[in-house]
Amino acid sequence: MKKSILLFFLLAGSGRYVCSQTLLQGIQFSKDSLTIQQFQVRGTQDPTIRQVLPLASFLLEGRQMSTQQPASFRDLLQIQFTDYAKTSYGLTGNISFKNISKDTLRLENVVPFGEGGDRVYITGKGKQELSRTHLFVPGRQPVNVIVPDNAWDLSFCSMDVPSDHLQLTALARRNRASILKGTRTRFETILYPGGSVSYNLYLEAVSGDWHAGLEEVFQKRLLYDLDHFDNSLFERKDLQWVRHAYVSHIMMNWDKDYYDATDKQFHLAEFLAKGKQLFGGDDFICLWPTWPTLGLDQRNQFDLFNDLPGGLPRLSSMARESRAQGTRLFVCYNPWDESTRSENHFEGISKLIAGSSADGVVLDTKGESSKELQAAADKVKPGVIMYSEGMAIPKYMPGIVSGRVHNALYYPPMLNLNKLIKPEFAIFRVAEIYKEPIQREFALAFFNGYGTEMNIMAPGKPDWVDKQYEYLGRTSRILRENTNNFVAHGFTPLIETSADNIWVNQWVLPEKTLYTIYSLHPEGYKDYLFRVTPKDASHFVDLWHHRLLEPARKKDGWWIEAETASFDKKWLGTNNEGEVDAIARLPLLIRANRDGDLLTIHTPIRGDEIRIWAGKPGYDKKPIVVQPGTQQLSLYQKFGRFEGDFIIQLMDKGILLDETIVSLPPGEPRRVSGVVKSKPAVTIPKGMVSIPAGSFHFIPTHGDAFIPYPTQDADSMFSLPSFYMDRFPVTNQQYGQFVKASHYHPADTVNYLKHWINGQIPKGMENYPVVYISYEDAKAYAAWSGKRLPTEIEWQYAAQTTNENPWPWKQTHPVTRKEQVITATLTVSALEGIDSSVCNLGNGALYPVGKYPSG
Repeated sequence: MKKSILLFFLLAGSGRYVCSQTLLQGIQFSKDSLTIQQFQVRGTQDPTIRQVLPLASFLLEGRQMSTQQPASFRDLLQIQFTDYAKTSYGLTGNISFKNISKDTLRLENVVPFGEGGDRVYITGKGKQELSRTHLFVPGRQPVNVIVPDNAWDLSFCSMDVPSDHLQLTALARRNRASILKGTRTRFETILYPGGSVSYNLYLEAVSGDWHAGLEEVFQKRLLYDLDHFDNSLFERKDLQWVRHAYVSHIMMNWDKDYYDATDKQFHLAEFLAKGKQLFGGDDFICLWPTWPTLGLDQRNQFDLFNDLPGGLPRLSSMARESRAQGTRLFVCYNPWDESTRSENHFEGISKLIAGSSADGVVLDTKGESSKELQAAADKVKPGVIMYSEGMAIPKYMPGIVSGRVHNALYYPPMLNLNKLIKPEFAIFRVAEIYKEPIQREFALAFFNGYGTEMNIMAPGKPDWVDKQYEYLGRTSRILRENTNNFVAHGFTPLIETSADNIWVNQWVLPEKTLYTIYSLHPEGYKDYLFRVTPKDASHFVDLWHHRLLEPARKKDGWWIEAETASFDKKWLGTNNEGEVDAIARLPLLIRANRDGDLLTIHTPIRGDEIRIWAGKPGYDKKPIVVQPGTQQLSLYQKFGRFEGDFIIQLMDKGILLDETIVSLPPGEPRRVSGVVKSKPAVTIPKGMVSIPAGSFHFIPTHGDAFIPYPTQDADSMFSLPSFYMDRFPVTNQQYGQFVKASHYHPADTVNYLKHWINGQIPKGMENYPVVYISYEDAKAYAAWSGKRLPTEIEWQYAAQTTNENPWPWKQTHPVTRKEQVITATLTVSALEGIDSSVCNLGNGALYPVGKYPSG
């Protein structure tokens, strides 16, 4: 008869266990077959979930086995589930494996609940040296993931309970100290005859889908490393700047971009200035003067800093100069420096920080800090960052706020689950530029919401590096402008998509949601990719391509379109593969519209500036900056002849609040001239008539469809004040008076007054209209005479009046709107019947002004 153990309801004498503060109340499992028979879950429709599952599956000598099938391993392994107990979150226990055979056995991939196509789980795949951990999601290709160093041998599983939108979540983790008569490798345990190893098992029930289970285990439980997380270091305001840093460099002291021994000049300022143009500059830069030179003499690591060109005083002044450019300076610390001149390391660090004015310390070979190290920095100055060489594991995170994804993982896994553990922990992916193009490094750091450390210690600067730095600039700009999303506890990795080999991470804040996208489609991708939730007074913007998006309604919700560029197929499988996109749901704060050349922007009085870009934002150009509120500006005056998309961003201390796009199609005509008001006249000036005030319906007509004209004021009503206008065109004599009095000489003299003879008005043509002058010449004359040129609307209003007459003179027959447009084109048919006494019908000859008094 099979024995069963029931773990729930802690009652006197019952042998039952309960967790009153958690959803998972207990499990029932068979001790003989090591299978779970049912779960007891609080607060659900059916508190008893009857589901038979193996306690775990595993690989033994490369063969897949399961505790549900004991016959497959009965003569090889003895497996027990012991030490089961209640916890504040659920249940825990130990699964032990003992080699009862006479052979050496290789055990790996212990997965709670077992592997299966109907569940999400994490375990090993393949034979990678450092990271073989993969996340398996039903119906998708497994995704290689990074987990903490002490969790290389973990396995995770999350089972769906659809009726209650519930997850049964479990983590199994090898207890390294439990290994007897065995050898541990990163992912395997080699058990000699009689050898044993145990795995800690943690079980919970979580509301939601598998993402909720992953978040529960990695973020809320910190992989069960800590019962309590001391958050005091992360709450220090002086240390929080590093979580918003995204680009850094580490260089050797002999790098010519730091100090060139040939010209004996420091060049760090030039290096930083160039970086500003390419990727927005370094948030910090680290100088490394020691490795691998320690041991050549008795100087220790601190001595070598003193012996740099200019010593610590020069390094301190360079730190101040770098901070003036927005870049902090780090130094390095080598805990293994014990064989050279003896010196207390904590005192050495304090002196080094004091002498160099450093803002941070890179901890070589250390994945953690200590209270003593941070205290050594704190007693000198606030805000000094301890920066671990490796990624700190959860139990060390309370003592350090930043660290690296080491370049020992040269081809990094796509998803970094360390980011889920503590989103405000500053992570930097270490990348090297001397080997090959590394766009994938920048793309994945962006996808995972953290920074990049460019390690340029090895010599070599390829010709392609600036182009890739510009790509880094695009990714880093989005990271910086939305950094609050990337350090908040609203990260959901790998949300559901409609296509494989393209992945989406979600980063949520109450007002703004970001989606970072990474694609391995070399042909590019453009389609509706993932579900979104539209909100009132919000909209969707593609921040990578800077275009507005409209979600599409489908039977299973609203879907948003994503777009990634193509890349050469030859880069697949290299460190240059992949492309990205970034989509945001933003509050609708900017209202912008364009009327011809006039751009009008309305925003709430919120944030500190509005940025207007001609084309996509970039660190190599500058936007026009105006204050929040209502603004109007001429696009031509601010951006010249640029045609395309104008990107408008509302910012607050560098953080993007909203973005919209206003487009100007190529070739669209715009009125770019402005009206400069003349000084008002007290009496009617000589030769002018008064045009009374009135309302006017402006309908422009033009005679050449090939040349487009501005339409911004077309079919609009205008209320015009009264103004004075010349009765007749300006004559040669009047223009001649202007030239004589002002000594005016145009910049372009080609054809200027070419009908005059030797600069003199031909006799008898004094009262003829002046011709062969340019627009600029006409403006100069108007300014000299105290007048200005009429606008198109004023000219047409003066001729048509409020009655909108088709001609300035009285018609002998009524004209329809259609006829009015035709007559304005001056076609031959339209001119038929017009009295030649009212106007010059166009015989090619000029006449003196005033010749047509009735016209």
